[in-house]
Amino acid sequence: MAMSRQWLLVGAIAAGLGLGGWAMVKFKPETDQVVVGSRAPDFKVVDLASGDSVSLRERYKGTVTLVNIWATWCVPCRLEMPSMQRAYARLKPRGFRIAAVSVDEGAPEDVRAFARELGLTFDLMQDRSTLIQQKFQMTGVPESFLLDHNGMIMKREIGAREWDSPVNVALINRLLDDAGAPKLPPADTAGTYQFAPR
Repeated sequence: MAMSRQWLLVGAIAAGLGLGGWAMVKFKPETDQVVVGSRAPDFKVVDLASGDSVSLRERYKGTVTLVNIWATWCVPCRLEMPSMQRAYARLKPRGFRIAAVSVDEGAPEDVRAFARELGLTFDLMQDRSTLIQQKFQMTGVPESFLLDHNGMIMKREIGAREWDSPVNVALINRLLDDAGAPKLPPADTAGTYQFAPR
């Protein structure tokens, strides 16, 4: 009789574990993969120009945007930033945006000083909690996500990249074309662009 009680207890434990496993799979929270072809996650960060908390999804809705997550102490980030600035300066007239989100835990002024030193003019954001790295399922900094005008990830890069390379500029231009962005007219003799209405 004692043996059958033991088997009954073992059976009850096994059934409980099976039911618990089923419930974990059935009712687990949805965690979408952050991969090329998926919609970029939303996250609130501090806009260092205004000091306001902003939603990345709302701020860059309808635009082709490079979301770059970086830190001032990161040497590859420092090396990458000038190419981002050149790509931004070249493609900004077509509506290209960059959201550079610092994960520095220090004062916002440290991030602003870094940007002034490198002459950066694109949007600077900060997430002092560093939780954006979890949300975007990152492996380290820098990491970049090129989004189309629908907020879909078209390219994900781990590590520093030359964002003004012909390949990256061509991809950004194609995404801008798909979004209906105005074409860049030829440069005038002074090297500046003159826009005509479409």
